[in-house]
Formats: sequence, C-alpha cells, structure tokens
Amino acid sequence: MASLSALLASGKVLLADGATGTNLFAMGLTSGDAPEMWNMEHPDRVQALHQGFVDAGADIILTNTFGGNARRLMLHGMEHRVHEINQLAAQHARTVADKAGRPVVVAGSVGPTGDLFEPLGELTEAMAIEVFSEQMAGLKAGGADVAWIETMSSLEEIRAAAVAAARVGIPYTFTASFDTAGRTMMGITPAALVEFAQELSPPPVAIGANCGVGASDLLISILGMTAKAAGIAIIAKANAGIPQFIGTTIHYSGTPELMANYAGLALDSGAQIVGGCCGTGFGHLSAMRHAVDAHHAGARPDEAKVVAELGPLQAPGAKSGHRVSEGRRNRRT
Repeated sequence: MASLSALLASGKVLLADGATGTNLFAMGLTSGDAPEMWNMEHPDRVQALHQGFVDAGADIILTNTFGGNARRLMLHGMEHRVHEINQLAAQHARTVADKAGRPVVVAGSVGPTGDLFEPLGELTEAMAIEVFSEQMAGLKAGGADVAWIETMSSLEEIRAAAVAAARVGIPYTFTASFDTAGRTMMGITPAALVEFAQELSPPPVAIGANCGVGASDLLISILGMTAKAAGIAIIAKANAGIPQFIGTTIHYSGTPELMANYAGLALDSGAQIVGGCCGTGFGHLSAMRHAVDAHHAGARPDEAKVVAELGPLQAPGAKSGHRVSEGRRNRRT
C-alpha cells in the first residue's frame, strides 16, 4: 500500500487519474444506472478503467464509489449493500495498484450525499457522519489508502466527512467544486476552504478543487487557495474542457494538448497533485503525464495567462468584476 503523505513529503508531483463516469459510459454504462453496481456486475471493466489510468501514468486512482453512500444508493434500492459495494470497489483498485511495479495510491472516492442539511433539509451532522463512516469503513476494508472526499459544496458536509474519516481511522483529502462565480454552490470561496482546512484535527493530507465548469475556472480557484495555503498540499482535478451536447451525447471540448497545458499551469499555480475530472480519458492523462514529467517551473500565472492558454472563464467570479457578497460564505443554498 502506498502512503499519500509519504509520496507528498518526497516532494514529487503526483498525477491523479481522470474521469470515472465518462469512461464507464464509453464501456457500456447506461444513463440512469448506478456506476457503483458495476463493481459487482462488471468487475473486469472497472479494473480495466483503473488499468488504463495506471498505464497512462497515474500515481493515484480513485475507486468507483462516488455515489457509494447509503443516501445515494437508496435511489437504486441498494442502501443495504454499502459496505459490500465499497469494499469490492477498493479491492478492484487495489488489485491494479499492487501489480503496477511502482507506488500507486488507492483513493476511496467519497462524493456528497445529495441531501441538504438542516434547517433546509432533513440531514443532520450526526446522520451525515454515520453515512460517511459506513462508506469509508467499506473502502478501508477493501484496501483504500486514503478517503478522497470530492465535489463538495458545503463546509457542513466536508466537516462530517472529515469526522467520519477520523472515526474510521483513515487519512483523508477533500476537494470542492467552485462552479458558481468562483464559489461553491453553497458560497464557499477558495480562501475560506483553506481557512477551514487549517482548523480541522486531524488535518487533511491535501485539499483542492475538482470538477466545476472548466480548466480555466478551476485554476483561478487553485490560485485563490495557494495564496493562502502555506504547508497544505493542493489538488487540481479539472474537467477536460467544457461539456457540449452533440445530438443526445455529452462531449467535452478539452483536447489532450489543452489538458497538458492545464497540467503545467496547475504546477506553476502551486498544485502538487494534478489530475482530470469529467471528460478526462486515457489519452488526456497520458498527455498530462508527459507534461508533468517535462515541466520546468515557470512564473505563477495570472488570470490573463490562464485565459490565454486555456480559454475564457465560464463562471467568472469577483476578480472578473462579478463580486459576490461575503455574507454568502455559510449559506446552505
């Protein structure tokens, strides 16, 4: 098993994998079906996904468990199989990682519950902790090295997941999706996320941004974090460009060349872990691997350079003249 903390301490830049859902759809997953069920129904395809990313150069592979908590699995009548599904998923990733011939971290993907916290919804902190603890216990039993809490939008939910990780006894990271004018849907700014992380005990191994609305926007969020994040490893895991409908199918605009440019800019922005999110395939990740390995440190980019290299911001925030009130920081809607 590979320790993410030890790999980061070595000073090495780490490459995280690409998309799970996008690539499983290409393998035959049907819209509306739970990707997590493939851990039982098509273990060969799940392992092929992980193998493709390892072959492309990934140092970190995420389990097929983004929606693997009881609240999400309830939508498919599978809430009673949380531990089984997550354990199997971690075992599939562990099988691929252990034969890689080099350290590959198995990161247990933990997505949001999909529910609102009180008073706007029925979810309490205690309930969320139990939900995340159940999922993480399965991931740990299957051999996950770290809980990879991702695509979060509220501090309440991140805190509950962090408490669950401590309860289960597994190190954790977390990333938020800054897709609303430079903030998360619940109003968190990149700087506020760093401040929040600095208050947690035990602390996260790394924090950052994933998904969102495109590589340009994500890098602006990363710049907002690294300006405040002394001593905290930062994760940048952007979508491969912008989603576009072609007929009834979603395609992402990002080419391997764009994602390679993004990887270099992410490193110059201060990220130590770089990967891809939605739309990122094996070819994208291979190009990113080459870019990371060949990278020579450059000046910290500004917004103008990011836009010139990767294209315009899709949801510009305060720095682009669309200022949002600080009072939104702790809103839950």
